[in-house]
Amino acid sequence: MKYLSILGSTGSIGTQTLEIIRQFPNEFKIVGLTANKNSELLLKQIKEFKPKAAAIMDKSKVDDLLNFSPCQVYSGIEGLNRIAALSEADTIVNALVGSIGIEPTHNAIKAKKNIALANKETLVAAGSVIMEEAKKNNIEFMPIDSEHSAIFQCLNGENVKEVNNITITCSGGPFKNYTKEQMENVNVQDALSHPTWSMGNKITIDSATLMNKGFEVIEAHWLYDIEYEKIKVVIHPQSIVHSLIEFADKSVIAQLGIPDMKIPIQYALSYPKRFHSSNPQLDLVKIKTLEFKEPDFDMFPCLKYAYEAGIKGGTLPAVMNAANEAAVHAFLANKIRFLDIPRLIRKMMDESSPMQNPTLNDILEVDRKTKEETNKLIEEEMVVEH
Repeated sequence: MKYLSILGSTGSIGTQTLEIIRQFPNEFKIVGLTANKNSELLLKQIKEFKPKAAAIMDKSKVDDLLNFSPCQVYSGIEGLNRIAALSEADTIVNALVGSIGIEPTHNAIKAKKNIALANKETLVAAGSVIMEEAKKNNIEFMPIDSEHSAIFQCLNGENVKEVNNITITCSGGPFKNYTKEQMENVNVQDALSHPTWSMGNKITIDSATLMNKGFEVIEAHWLYDIEYEKIKVVIHPQSIVHSLIEFADKSVIAQLGIPDMKIPIQYALSYPKRFHSSNPQLDLVKIKTLEFKEPDFDMFPCLKYAYEAGIKGGTLPAVMNAANEAAVHAFLANKIRFLDIPRLIRKMMDESSPMQNPTLNDILEVDRKTKEETNKLIEEEMVVEH
């Protein structure tokens, strides 16, 4: 029996994780749950899974839970940190969205919890600090990303020093065949229409700009101790091959599967076992064609910015991540255009003075400050436009 706390239980990854847990009641017990502001769904989850404690980020919603919840309830970032370090949990599923996931991950590691990680921003913005703490506490990371789950499976039992390169695949998003002119006019609904994956809004926009793939490059560097020049990205519209690894002898191992997040989530929870899945089987005969092509770094500069930030290191990835987070929220709120996202990220990266060997507090402060500056710039530009 594994004892789990789920950070972000009402989001896309969180709800899919709970679907899996319903299928295996003798394998998993939920001891902690957290949500951002969806108190109604969180309360339903509390009543179903009977955790020891829960937390809601939005402090104005805490009374909705306190009046009806049978368990201990906390709020704000302090609440998230409490659930991340609950003594009853042995594994923390971090399904939070954004840099809010960094601090709870750090606290969970310090409390010697194993981490099933879906929150990309943790390693993107704070990889150096997080991995150092993980090594110190002998903590195991299980990636929930389909691509990193694929890399993990392909590397299982192999010597990472014998890896020539890693290729992370990418669907290309909804705009892979667009011209620059077409991309100037895309709206929020266009960007949320992902061709192969069903995900939350923020990660779907990141997939449309290819920033999501840039995040995965940085994550792969930290998770598998692979140099950036050995990490490649290819566009693969069918989303069947999730990652490939070429070894020193030129042998290539790939992991394939239908594009369904429940497969990597289940593996992250069940490892080292494999449980039966009710998902449909992969039928390559029906698929017929698997295509691969180079990404266009000029059309999708966010991917290029991620490589640059990762290689330069220090606080530059935190700047890039924070600017992206602020820009994506503004785009979803119809405050900026789609192509303003990479423009704002570039501006913030250019104006930053990256600090090397930052502490966790340095990274969190850079994150806060960059979001503030990006939002201020967005508001100023809106005033000028109107």
